[in-house]
Amino acid sequence: MSDAAPWVLLRGLTRDSHHWGRFPELFAARLPGARVIALDLPGNGPLNRQRSPLRVEDMAEYCRAELSRRGLAPPYKVLAMSLGAMVTVAWASRHADELQAAVLINTSLRPFSPFHHRMRPANYGTVLRMMLGHPGARTSEAAVLRLTSRMSGPGHEVLDDWSAWRERHPVSAANALRQILAAARYRAPRAAPAVPLLILNSARDGLVDPRCSQRLAQAWQCPVEVHPGAGHDLPLDDGEWVARQVREWLYTERLSSQDSIFRSR
Repeated sequence: MSDAAPWVLLRGLTRDSHHWGRFPELFAARLPGARVIALDLPGNGPLNRQRSPLRVEDMAEYCRAELSRRGLAPPYKVLAMSLGAMVTVAWASRHADELQAAVLINTSLRPFSPFHHRMRPANYGTVLRMMLGHPGARTSEAAVLRLTSRMSGPGHEVLDDWSAWRERHPVSAANALRQILAAARYRAPRAAPAVPLLILNSARDGLVDPRCSQRLAQAWQCPVEVHPGAGHDLPLDDGEWVARQVREWLYTERLSSQDSIFRSR
């Protein structure tokens, strides 16, 4: 597996590259030589005036077109969470030759998990109030942080940063709804894409039932690593752990590829 392929990072529902925080720099430092590119999906962050696609497949096509526009030819590696991981699956299913590897974090997919596992019912009210109640930026981001993080560190620093960012780049209720509909409607293939896959899972995910990742890993027969204490936003809660799991997996994949070459001779 070539180290030259850049890493593409994709976030989840209504989130954008800003919400990675310092993770891209940490990830690049832990994987020496890695080039990291964080993409935004239409409707989020600086692209908040664009309409979010109603199909996950169209989000994947946007990513392909944007990378081409930037002069970056495949292959790529992708690390993505939640909705971004669904986009990655759609991408890998249609254009497996473009992806060397994919890391899926706390995602959930039809037909492997029911809707009430893909978003815990206890969160429906909070999500609806955020979309329809027009709360202030800080109130909204505090709710997001409660839903997605289990960290015990300086949460107020993240909240200050996210609140200021939301005021600058608010995601409209219409775009949030379009993203939810796209995620709910997307149906992944029962057969795994022909791309090396690693699934990372948080045992204390308060937004998505951890069984979603476990069932996907079982169905697709791919490795899954479980963080015992992190929440849905695993790179926020323990970015070091994420980078370490990816580095060790890549090393294992590289050795497996070399073994296959030797056995074929």
